[in-house]
Amino acid sequence: MKFIGVDLHKKTISLCVVAVVGGKRQVVSRKRFKCEAPAKIRAFFEKQGSFQMVVEATANYEWFLLLIEDLADRCVLAHPKKLRVIAECKHKSDKIDAQVLAEFLAVDMIPEAYRPSPRIRQYRVLVRHRRWIQGRITSLKCKLRDKAAHYNADIAELFTAKGEKHLAEIAMSHADRFQTAQLLALLHHCQEQMEAVDVELRRFAKTAPGIEREARAVLQTTPEVGPVTIDVVLSELGDWRRFRSAKRVTSFAGLDPGYRESDGKGKRLSITKEGSRLLRWAMIETAWRLVHKYQRWKHIFTTLQKNTGSKKKAIVGVARRLLCVMFAMLRDGKAYRLEAVAA
Repeated sequence: MKFIGVDLHKKTISLCVVAVVGGKRQVVSRKRFKCEAPAKIRAFFEKQGSFQMVVEATANYEWFLLLIEDLADRCVLAHPKKLRVIAECKHKSDKIDAQVLAEFLAVDMIPEAYRPSPRIRQYRVLVRHRRWIQGRITSLKCKLRDKAAHYNADIAELFTAKGEKHLAEIAMSHADRFQTAQLLALLHHCQEQMEAVDVELRRFAKTAPGIEREARAVLQTTPEVGPVTIDVVLSELGDWRRFRSAKRVTSFAGLDPGYRESDGKGKRLSITKEGSRLLRWAMIETAWRLVHKYQRWKHIFTTLQKNTGSKKKAIVGVARRLLCVMFAMLRDGKAYRLEAVAA
C-alpha cells in the first residue's frame, strides 16, 4: 500500500509517495505537475497501484478529487487548521508539505475535514451569492443616501417610487447627477439579480430530498425565521447529523467562547469567530428580532447583559442559544416549543 501526500495550489501540484517498509516510512517518489495538465496527473496515479491519498481542504480541491478518487482505495480531505505541523515548520516548502501529509496518512493521523455533497456545494453557491448581492444592494443604498445627505435632502422613503422622484428633483452638480444615475442603474440591476436568485433558490428547494424537506418544515416553526435564515442554516451546516453535540455546532459557527489556561488559572476569551461567518451573521440577526418581539428571549438577553455588562456579548449568547435550539430541532425532528427555551 502506498500513501500519497498532495500539496495542491492554484497552478501547481506537488506529490510525495510514501511506502511503509519494515515498519519504517520511506519516500518512494516525488513529482510536480502543472494543474493545467490533468491527463498527466491522472496517468501518474494510474501507475501507483493500490494507494491512499490525502489533500488539504483548500478552496480548489474538488476538481482534483473528482479526477482521481475512482483510482484510490481511500481519499482523505485534511483539515488545514488542525494540521498545524506544516504551518509551524521552520523549513517549509511544497515538497516538505506533501511528504508530511503522506507520512501522517501512513500512520492514520490525518485530522479529516468535512466534504460537502454535490447538492450542498450547489446550495452554498446560491445562498452565498445571494448574500453577496444583498451586500452590494446595501452598499449602493448607503452611497445614494450619502449623496442625498450632501444636499440635505435625505428622506426615509428614498428607495420607493416617491423617493426616486424626489432624488431626481434635487438640484445636484453635473458630476453628482451622473454618479447618482449610475448608482441607481446598478441598484436596479442588483435588485433584479436578487429576484432571480430568490426564484432559483425556491426552485432548488423543490428538488430537495426528503430529509431536507423535513428539516425545512421543522425550522419554519421557529419564530422570526424565514426562508433566508433557513437557507443559510441548511446550506452552511450541510449534513447536520455529522455534529455529535450542540457544542460542536456552535464551534462550527464560531460562536463558542475561547478559553486559555496556564498554571491552573483559566480565562474565558471572546468568541473564536472561526467557521461559518454567514451562519454566525444569520444567528445574530435572528437573535435581535427575537429579543425585540418575544418576552422569553428578551429575558434571556437582559439576564446575559447584566452578567456580562455588554449588549454585544449578550446578543451573541442569545444567538448561541438559538443555534443550539435549532440544532436540537433538526436532530430530533421536532417543531419549535417556547417552553424548551430555558432562561
